[in-house]
Amino acid sequence: MTRVLITGATGQVGRELVEVFADLEVTALDRAHLDVTHRDDVLDVVRRLRPHVVVNAAAWTDVDGCESDPERAHRVNAESVRWLTEATREVGGHLCHISTDYVFDGTARRPYREDDATNPRSVYGRSKLAGELELDPSATLVRTSWVFGRYGSNVVGTVLRLLDAGAPLRFVDDQVGCPTEAYDLALTIRGLVDARHAGPVHVTNDEPMSWFGFVQRVAAAAGGDPEQVEPIQTADLVPPRPAPRPPYSVLDGSLLHSLDTTAPGDLDRAIERVVAAMRSTVKR
Repeated sequence: MTRVLITGATGQVGRELVEVFADLEVTALDRAHLDVTHRDDVLDVVRRLRPHVVVNAAAWTDVDGCESDPERAHRVNAESVRWLTEATREVGGHLCHISTDYVFDGTARRPYREDDATNPRSVYGRSKLAGELELDPSATLVRTSWVFGRYGSNVVGTVLRLLDAGAPLRFVDDQVGCPTEAYDLALTIRGLVDARHAGPVHVTNDEPMSWFGFVQRVAAAAGGDPEQVEPIQTADLVPPRPAPRPPYSVLDGSLLHSLDTTAPGDLDRAIERVVAAMRSTVKR
């Protein structure tokens, strides 16, 4: 493997992937340079580059935005995977696609395994599941959840802004999942791609908690008081969120840990790394 194509390359995961694959011949394309919803453009780019690996980090992850525009959600999160699958298959490459915990309904009483039945409750979840179904069996399907990192917009940046402004921190305590650092996710994807893992695998930092609990960890890492974070219920959010969220979307990492490859590390260390990077950027 020497030639790698990364789509969605300016997103928070895409930028980490570009760095993780930097020892290879990487072509990193954002939407301005490759709109993955256009079949002819995807085929033209892949035929020209003939990548050994395509890592698809392109997605529309605005859960509430997807709820109000199902057609766009399907184009970006499902049809694009069809075109990438077709093009990658044509040049004999390997495709790695990133999906989400939202393909599950959140009614389970134990962490979701890769072979558990899917039942998405939102437009976003349904569009991502439709994308999964476009993949060849040989593709690597990475399901992850609650991604945060040093790039892009995510909950850690929101918490730091609220702390700096002395604003209230109220976060829901009735949604449980596994926060996942974008850098750890990218490192794990590199290992799975190197191994040509086929099929779905769940990748998270392996610590189930609510958004309230996660924000308490972030506040502590930023030098704030975790006790100033207040728990609320999803039903009490103002304004209410248009898209339903799975109340329990913990992903089981047993399969990943059984493989001879990299896995995400300690969550607190990841949070400290992201907080330090964001603080450093602000100071500059």
